Amino acid sequence: MVSRKIIQILNLSFILLMLNYSGIFGQSKEYDIVIYGGTSAGIASAIQTSRMGKSVVIIEPTHRIGGLTTGGLGQTDIGNKHVIGGISCEFYQNIRKYYDDPKNWKWQDRNEYLDEGQTRTEKGEDAMWTFEPSAALKVYHQMLSGEKIDIVYGERLNRKNGIIKKGNKIESIEMENGSKYTGKMFIDATYEGDLMDAAGISYRVGRESNREYGETLNGVQANKISTTLNWTLSRNAYNHNFIDRVDPYIIKGDPGSGLLPYISEAPPGVDGEGDNKVQAYCFRMTLTNHPDNRIPFKKPENYDELNYELLFRNYEADNGSEVNQMPWINSPMPNRKTDTNNRRGFSTDFIGQNYDYPEASYEEREKIVRAHRDYQQGLMWTLAYHPRILEKVRDVVSKWGTCKDEYKEGSDGWQQQLYIREARRMVSDYVMTQRNCERIDMVEDPVGMGAYGMDSHHIQRYVDVNGFVQNEGNVEAHVPYPYPISYRSIVPKKEECENLLVPVCVSATHIAFGSIRMEPVFMVLGQSAAAAACQAIEEDVAIQDINYPALQNTLLKDKQILEIQINK
Repeated sequence: MVSRKIIQILNLSFILLMLNYSGIFGQSKEYDIVIYGGTSAGIASAIQTSRMGKSVVIIEPTHRIGGLTTGGLGQTDIGNKHVIGGISCEFYQNIRKYYDDPKNWKWQDRNEYLDEGQTRTEKGEDAMWTFEPSAALKVYHQMLSGEKIDIVYGERLNRKNGIIKKGNKIESIEMENGSKYTGKMFIDATYEGDLMDAAGISYRVGRESNREYGETLNGVQANKISTTLNWTLSRNAYNHNFIDRVDPYIIKGDPGSGLLPYISEAPPGVDGEGDNKVQAYCFRMTLTNHPDNRIPFKKPENYDELNYELLFRNYEADNGSEVNQMPWINSPMPNRKTDTNNRRGFSTDFIGQNYDYPEASYEEREKIVRAHRDYQQGLMWTLAYHPRILEKVRDVVSKWGTCKDEYKEGSDGWQQQLYIREARRMVSDYVMTQRNCERIDMVEDPVGMGAYGMDSHHIQRYVDVNGFVQNEGNVEAHVPYPYPISYRSIVPKKEECENLLVPVCVSATHIAFGSIRMEPVFMVLGQSAAAAACQAIEEDVAIQDINYPALQNTLLKDKQILEIQINK
């Protein structure tokens, strides 16, 4: 018989083996490329990796892939459709194929939508640029189903000690549940840059000063054009601001009564100076006015009318004189749905309430997301039903509501994905700036192109020198031509990590990121990141040392657009 001691030794050996394999409670798997974040960039990265014959996993912390593309941002911000190539272009072509099928038009006749010119799609074009979240989700699943890709849902990175590095290379990452993923290369495709941060990569949160990189559109943007007061003029802070003379105090004209909610007690700072604040977040709502698919706006249980006093006062100060009284951009999507975004001085952007989000714990982030949802749900109920809102506004808004057939994870038609317009931004050997966006500085190692305007939503709400409330931070600056994005801006400094790529939280200033941060571009950069990662594996070199001409040839072969002819 086998002795009890031998049995105990064998049992102990087996336990140790299983602990090593399973990460205590989870699993341990090895891949060529490990992608953290199932955003649009993560999906494109995985597809490219599969097509290049490498093993790959996407780890998505939530239970839904696609990020904002499947989370309400159906009105694609592009800038120039001709620079969207590769897998990104395939996605929009597949969206077109989806809507070419008559069975996918349940709530609206296809021609009714197309004939109104609502799709941003030119006649004869093989792609379509507006879509329902559910359509985007189905298209992504269809694209992934044809590839060899593992997808893991509901696992969050252990941000405290879940990165196992040897020297300046990541060997494995561990999730909160103990699951471990070993890889030769890693891609951080999250909006927050959590893997990048945990791996010890340099990054930034907030705005740089204009002088740091020789810019003019960065930093504080407080000056506003006034139609009635003698103020300094500025082209930036004017849009999406308050009507003149909106009082910020709980009791009008009485500073001693305290400020209304969500107004900063501190001044905004000196124009052009940097800070650690980020532009406002919101939910890109998917609404419908179809009575059979509509969920009416509901008053939140914790509703506080005081939170919307600035909205009431803004309408009262306006005195009904503005042409368009609706504080939203209600862009039509197929099937009588919308992609609804912020507009005017008091709208869906929860200004100043997201500063802690980039660095916050998971639990703290959940509180911030919940606060944004409560605020926005209360806003929509107020606009639809509150007696202090203009009747003509109530008549319009009350006909809309969330959709029964979208975001079925809940019962109220609200998505889980908050619009994280900006969080951490990597600082690598090359930082994209306003000068790149304006084609003053050109890069020699492009992996994609940006074309959208340099855009920032408001960042602060404050009391101006005249004692009235203002928003600060809005920038809407034209980009004259598409511009190339550097490979070095998606890889960290070599001394920090040799096997990580970051196609979302790219190395860019606040204002340059405001142009780059579009979903089609994230897909482009995700594909390029994966191609580079596969090449680094094959060449057995650090990600910073790959042969760029070889990468360029791969990207061009795979229909990426790296430059276009500029006719000035």
